Amino acid sequence: MEEAIPIIAIFLGLPWIILHYITRWKTAATITSDDEVLLEELYNLAKRLDERMDTVERLVASDNPEFKPARIMHDMEIDNEPLRELDRLLAERGDRK
Repeated sequence: MEEAIPIIAIFLGLPWIILHYITRWKTAATITSDDEVLLEELYNLAKRLDERMDTVERLVASDNPEFKPARIMHDMEIDNEPLRELDRLLAERGDRK
């Protein structure tokens, strides 16, 4: 009987440990609803900060005609495409809820 205990521990304990950590790994890899809310808040904050930066650059450019902004130019079509795509995806997600 004493020889059976390590064998039982191997056949029951080892699969349990493996399955436990596989489950932990899969749950850690998913985005929770709290994560989605945080990402949406961060997106909105970044959008507001971008608009503020555009305003500051326009004000500086109006005072100093030699000013060349180092950032992406305001309202260039190629720059706005990814933002429109993200806005569309957020709107679709909002429709499904």
